Amino acid sequence: MLIWIALIIVPMLFGLYAQMRIQSAYNKNVQIPSRGRITGREAAEAIMRSAGVHDVEIVQVPGQLTDHYDPIRKRLALSELNYDGTSLAALGVAAHEAGHAIQHKVGYTMMNIRQTMAPATQIAAGVSNWVIMGGILLISFAGAKVLGTQLLMLGAIALGVIVLFQLVTLPVEFDASRRAKAQLVNLGIVDRDEMPGVHQTLDAAALTYVAAFVAALGSLLHILMILAGNRREE
Repeated sequence: MLIWIALIIVPMLFGLYAQMRIQSAYNKNVQIPSRGRITGREAAEAIMRSAGVHDVEIVQVPGQLTDHYDPIRKRLALSELNYDGTSLAALGVAAHEAGHAIQHKVGYTMMNIRQTMAPATQIAAGVSNWVIMGGILLISFAGAKVLGTQLLMLGAIALGVIVLFQLVTLPVEFDASRRAKAQLVNLGIVDRDEMPGVHQTLDAAALTYVAAFVAALGSLLHILMILAGNRREE
């Protein structure tokens, strides 16, 4: 029971905390306008231009915190409040996404690895839960231990892919935030004494990626423990 709590419940609570923290940090700093009154779109454009990135389209997308960079389409998408917004939160998020565009241009190794893994990860994420639930049901209620164990092993492989993807994601996100923070100051988009609001927003966002990795790792370890227990019973 204690192991189940440590591997499943604790990561779940950590994930909820990370989501609450990013929402709190964003909602606070989106209310604080920057002195320069530069919009998120303008900030992203300036940062990419300074790095020699001229072939990325900046578009507006609906929703909150739906911002992302699409390396396949070379498209930087900013959510409504961040596209036209001049807040510290908007500038931090926009600069972060511009950081991903710069990573793409310079061939940042970890980003390339993540992009290579993306198709396999999408498949793994789509089947992992169903395969694991099927395996547990077969073992617990159908008496089909062999088939159930095989499904759990397949689920463990899928979770392993997800864990590796989440692990690779961490340096990609941290590096994009590092680039963003430096460029906001270097280009005079944000004054140094305004940076705490940017730090708070981006650091809270980074925590969500750490929480996703911890949750995936906890699930993987839980399934591996179930498999180890089944083998001991044979």
